[in-house]
Amino acid sequence: MAALHSIDDYRDQLVALLPPGAAWITEPGSTRWQLLTALAAELARIDARAADLREEADPRDTAELLPDWERVAGLPDPCAGQASTLAERRQRLVRALTARGGQSRAYFIGVAAKLGFAVTIEEFRPFLCTSDCDDALNPAAAGWPFVWRVRAPAETVRPFTANSGCNEPLNAWGNQILECVIGRLKPAHTTVFFAYGAPT
Repeated sequence: MAALHSIDDYRDQLVALLPPGAAWITEPGSTRWQLLTALAAELARIDARAADLREEADPRDTAELLPDWERVAGLPDPCAGQASTLAERRQRLVRALTARGGQSRAYFIGVAAKLGFAVTIEEFRPFLCTSDCDDALNPAAAGWPFVWRVRAPAETVRPFTANSGCNEPLNAWGNQILECVIGRLKPAHTTVFFAYGAPT
């Protein structure tokens, strides 16, 4: 954004503030004129920087203050790492500043969808006297009232192949970003497990 006032504007204002009288000569080219022009240049520079600051106040357009915005928003994300482009950094910043938390299944399914995964969520609930008559007895879940499982697609399972290194496992599964993001956002009193592929 351009400065609101130019050097000439500020010099004219400074001239207008001088007391009247023959002692205050402000003819163009005079020493006083040059002094007021130098002062006006600094005021115009500060005006321009203030105009830049107005632009930086919007995280969608920030450039110069982007590192400060990211620090305030807790970026770069420890799960996803540093974004590679300016546009991606701004996009992550806006997403971090406008994100709303949640504790529902729909919320965590939506978080996974934004990361590119179609997941389901299973909760382990023991049968209680307040349960519905058609609920499963599920005695194994009696000690797991605050445990839930995210079941992700089987494509995240990576089998050992001829191109694998000799020290790699026969099967590797999981997605570090998915597990990190959901693990960071989960309610603190719960435990989340991750499963990959259809249930057996």
